[in-house]
Amino acid sequence: MVEVSVKAAVPVRTAGVLQQNRVFLDFFWDLAKPDQEVRLKAIENLIQYLKTNNKADELEYTFKRLVDGLGHTREAARPGFSLALGQVLSSFEDVSLQNILNRIKDKHNLQAVKKKLLRNALFGNLFGVLALHQSSRLSKEPQVVLGCVQLLQSLSQHRQHLKDLPTKTMMDILTEIPEEVFEEVLLSALQTDLASAFRTPEQLQLLLVALQRFPQTLKPKKLKKLLGSSTIINADNIPKLTEVMKMAAVSVKKERVLPAVVLDLLKLSLKEDSFQLFWNNAIINGMLKEHPGPTHYLSFRLLGSALPLLSAAQLKEVLSGEVMMHYGEHVVSAQKPDRFKLAPEMDSYVSDFLQGCQDPDKQLAVMVGFSSLTNQGYPVVPSVWRVVQHLQPAVLQRYVEWLKMMFLQPQMDKLLDFSTRKQKDNQEGREQKENSVFRLRKWIIARLSSIIDNHQVKRQEDLIMDVARFVFFHAFFSAKKASADISETGGKLSVPLDDKTRGVLVNSFFGLLLSLHHLPQSEDSAEGAAVNQKRALGVMADGTMWIYHLVQYAHVLLNQPKHVQSSRPFSPEQRQAWDSMMESVTNLKKKAKKGPTAENTAFQQLFLLVGMHLFKAPEELLDTMKDLQSCVDKAQEKKTKKKKKKQAADQEEEPEWVEVMVDILLSLLSQPSRHIRQVCKTVFSSICPHVTAAALTAILDVLDPEKDEEEDGAVVVTDDNKTQKTLDEDDEEHDEEMEEAESDGSDDDDDEDEDEDDDDDEPMEEEEEELEDEDVDQNFRLELMKVLQQQNALATEEDGSDEDLDDEAMMKLDKGMAALFSEQKKKTQAKKDEKTKLQREKMLVRDFKIKVLDLVEVFVARQAGSPLVLGLVEPLLTIIDRGMSSDSNQQEQDFLRRAADIFRNQLCRSKVYCRTVGDRQGELHDLLEKLMTKSQKLSDSSVCLYYFSASLYVVKVLRGAPAAGSKEEPTADGAAPHDLRFMGSVDVDRVSSIFREALSSFMSRRKSPLSTQMFTDLFNRFPVLCVDLLDAAVQHVTSGVRVHQQGQACVLVLRAMQSREVQQLLSGAPWTELCGKVAGQLTASLQQVAQTDSKVVKEKVVKSLELAQFLVKHVQQQKLSVDLEPLQEVLQTLTSVLTFNKTGKLEDTYWAVMKLFGVTKPKVEKTKADKQEQKVPQKKKGFLPETKKRKKRLKPVLEAAGDNLTSADKLAADEGQAKKKHDKKTKRKRPAAAAATATQPSPAKKGKTQSESKAAKKKKKKKKSKQTEGGGKA
Repeated sequence: MVEVSVKAAVPVRTAGVLQQNRVFLDFFWDLAKPDQEVRLKAIENLIQYLKTNNKADELEYTFKRLVDGLGHTREAARPGFSLALGQVLSSFEDVSLQNILNRIKDKHNLQAVKKKLLRNALFGNLFGVLALHQSSRLSKEPQVVLGCVQLLQSLSQHRQHLKDLPTKTMMDILTEIPEEVFEEVLLSALQTDLASAFRTPEQLQLLLVALQRFPQTLKPKKLKKLLGSSTIINADNIPKLTEVMKMAAVSVKKERVLPAVVLDLLKLSLKEDSFQLFWNNAIINGMLKEHPGPTHYLSFRLLGSALPLLSAAQLKEVLSGEVMMHYGEHVVSAQKPDRFKLAPEMDSYVSDFLQGCQDPDKQLAVMVGFSSLTNQGYPVVPSVWRVVQHLQPAVLQRYVEWLKMMFLQPQMDKLLDFSTRKQKDNQEGREQKENSVFRLRKWIIARLSSIIDNHQVKRQEDLIMDVARFVFFHAFFSAKKASADISETGGKLSVPLDDKTRGVLVNSFFGLLLSLHHLPQSEDSAEGAAVNQKRALGVMADGTMWIYHLVQYAHVLLNQPKHVQSSRPFSPEQRQAWDSMMESVTNLKKKAKKGPTAENTAFQQLFLLVGMHLFKAPEELLDTMKDLQSCVDKAQEKKTKKKKKKQAADQEEEPEWVEVMVDILLSLLSQPSRHIRQVCKTVFSSICPHVTAAALTAILDVLDPEKDEEEDGAVVVTDDNKTQKTLDEDDEEHDEEMEEAESDGSDDDDDEDEDEDDDDDEPMEEEEEELEDEDVDQNFRLELMKVLQQQNALATEEDGSDEDLDDEAMMKLDKGMAALFSEQKKKTQAKKDEKTKLQREKMLVRDFKIKVLDLVEVFVARQAGSPLVLGLVEPLLTIIDRGMSSDSNQQEQDFLRRAADIFRNQLCRSKVYCRTVGDRQGELHDLLEKLMTKSQKLSDSSVCLYYFSASLYVVKVLRGAPAAGSKEEPTADGAAPHDLRFMGSVDVDRVSSIFREALSSFMSRRKSPLSTQMFTDLFNRFPVLCVDLLDAAVQHVTSGVRVHQQGQACVLVLRAMQSREVQQLLSGAPWTELCGKVAGQLTASLQQVAQTDSKVVKEKVVKSLELAQFLVKHVQQQKLSVDLEPLQEVLQTLTSVLTFNKTGKLEDTYWAVMKLFGVTKPKVEKTKADKQEQKVPQKKKGFLPETKKRKKRLKPVLEAAGDNLTSADKLAADEGQAKKKHDKKTKRKRPAAAAATATQPSPAKKGKTQSESKAAKKKKKKKKSKQTEGGGKA
């Protein structure tokens, strides 16, 4: 399009410009590219080029091309040409803007343009004005400003194409011109637009921009003359403004943004001191009276955008008004899926406000306002609302105090509470009020906990401890009388705490304990620490643990019975356990001052945590506390005895405190608490060096699958309800999400009530399906037969089935059958409940075992060199074996994956292992034999891999490491012979026979779980065993039960011979002998190959050839005395047995071996036919292939005329036809010798299958018809 316009205009020296520089013209092509980076680079290069050359004709041509490109058909090109025009005008200020504006009007004249090009012309004018505006020179030429505005006014009539772009451009122009230009030039031109400001949002925004930009020109007197009133926002204009805002709301429905005109109106209302009038009449009584939709969303967005503009008093008023109420209803109703949710936008509004606001009162007003918006007591904002992280520390403290005050004395009248329609129908007075109080307190507890959990919140240690003490106090205590020492006793509860609220408090408190356990030390206290040192977790700035301070606080509460009353008082025995725990912790802290140890700290954590859990479950943990006390005492006594005496008698009398401690940890792990799980892991890590075989056996017994059936779920929480409540007690994130989900579900009563009937029907359908699926109960069948026989409802062959029962008999029958089916339903439900209970118990047991694996993992990591680790091999393998064959639910898979990871990655592949076998050599050899025997009997290869890895681990332990002083000097080959032959305590003959038997099993069984990779690992890790097994592997090259095994034997022999260690161990005559055996076996193996195309046979040949290649190359390099002639002869005959392709792995490997014998691959000369086959005619772009061309059909009417042509006419016609074909580009040039066949059809056409005579005859008829047509026209 652009090229055509250039040729039509014929400017000065156009031809010269076109011929002069192709680079210059490429700039304009790049301006139309869709890539923005290319366009920007082209503009930069164009301006640089014009400045460098400084030629008038090129500049003139540039303006012409750029003006033409403003109306380009490609949408991406218009901004490029517009920006380029603006930048060129900015660079060459001597060019008149009026001249360019005239060019734009002439080129894109709306009156002269064709209808189909009207849209391009409209955009050409718009982008032309934008270019003049971007030149930053409009303010210097007022008449051009007037021309641009008038042009934009004419464009604003075409809204179907340009929408509100002309008005927005006018507003952009107004923001840059001075007030003098506006007053003298534009005011008269914009008179009509400003006077009709209340018609459209664009015109109103134009007026508002003019008011902001030129307040001295648009004074109240001028406004009164224009609009009839001296102010924009007044009682008379409110209806008009409301209609305009409704139009603006609909216009941005897809964009989902706040229209700028509405925010400008809000700012103007604040400036004119009419905010109250605008908000109440235009927003509340205007926009919110519409049905929920765009007008409501506009009001919500305006509320969020207004937060930084309002005063504290205005914020409190707005956040407790109708707009907030409607916003809360929207949040509740938007919980359904696939519904638009505005809550994320509001979160961003509030977050931006809190970040930019430095006024504490405003920050607190916004947080309190949103927290007070409740649905039947439950706030609509989530309890984990992350905007709290932007609060100042002082504001956060005040917000926490407000939350605590609302918890103690819920002032429901001060909340902005609402209910859905269904909730209003179901309200029951006092019960509803109590439920609202519970929901509010539940949210406040979660809100306080989330403030502690969020590490981004700027909170001080005092605030954290204050929240933790508050939650703990109200979870387990209540105030009797105010005490100065206990600040929590000062707050009185206006509504007593019920059991449900206390349950939530208890769960939240233990969730807080977990959060405090992971809480990093404050940055202030860590400043003096090293840069690379990790900050301690779970401790305060003074180094003491958070939980220790809370235990001290609990001790103070227990010692103040006059002021504080416990919700669950301790019995004397429980109180004694608590006091002894405090005494033990005090003793441990005293010893820690002398020399802190990890064991000491772990015991303190365990004591403190179990002590805290005494408040929750004193009966269950009382015995645990006593056992823990005795264990720690005995552990300390043991250390003292070791220091004083080291006698055997003391060793024998030493109490087995570790076993008891392990039992305690196992019992604690059955508690559903993440905090207990982590502390148990820490404690076990500290006592790992003292763990005995009996203690480890206790752990493994829990994991043993065979003992599950014997014990029948010994570790099962029988109280299902209690378990369900406490399962996630310490998972704070899950708690908060659950609370939000519960709130959302309770808020959406509309959805629940609508689906009640469906929900009631579903269980009935499921039960019917179950009854159909299950086998019919014979007892039930008999009972049913009895009922039917009693009422004579069973038809027999004698009486027939025609007689019907009377009404009374039918009623009796119905009652009897109803009672029978009701009883059967109860039995079915009982079975279903029993099944569910069993599944739940199984899930709890599996979850407990996953926790116990923590202890195994810790032991393997900390005590990898202990002989006790060897006792883990068989139990872990049993778990893996059973897990592979058990059900594949997610929990089972997690357990199996965890056990397999511990076994393979942390046990077998550990660099640290037991190096002191001692007198356990025979036991380990028996274990090795047992493992290998078991691995050969398995059916699953993946399980077999774990057994084989265990076998290699046992061999590694038996071998150990050579003594440091016994190492010899390495030889020239790089390794000491003694080091290579060192096998430690390994009975090489016995171990070799075990693996030789396994290798024989692998090679002689058609389906074996063993694999080549297993033996390859064995050969690589233990070269001595490889040497012993090498002869057996060589024999299996020919004796393998299948062709596949023979090929794998070749792979094993190749890997072994490639090993440098094996070569060193067999150096000399043994190596030469081995090479001779391998050559003989290869010769025999290749002689067995018969003529076939089997893929398996070819794979075996490839493996054999790879081994042969290494063997021949090695023999020739080392000049060994090995006879290779039989192998060469067999190889030469191989080409006649197998079909070789031109290329491929088989062929390439074969010729690589033959090349070592001096036989090169023969070069196959390409014949002429092959060349013709390879020469494929290339398609020329832009033309139809011959097969796609439409064939000219014969016209029988003209055939008679064609037959009467003379020979001269035929000759002339043939010459003319030949000339036409010569001119076509699609016709390929042919040699002169083939000129006679030039008239034959293309080879791709159907005529190729016909005889030459038929083809010539058909062609002749076509020529005749053409000649006839030509004659007719003449």
